[in-house]
Amino acid sequence: MGMQDKMENAKDRLAGQAKEAEGKLTDDEGREAQGKSEQATADLKDAGEKVKDAFKN
Repeated sequence: MGMQDKMENAKDRLAGQAKEAEGKLTDDEGREAQGKSEQATADLKDAGEKVKDAFKN
């Protein structure tokens, strides 16, 4: 996995965590769910990159 991909996924994960926390603080379930979704997307991207790396080797 390239460093740029790792940084992008980490940025997305942090943004998701921030949105989730904001949703919890403001009792906004939609915002909280959006944050969780963004975190899950970043995790899936990481998993996909790891699979690609495994097949390269």
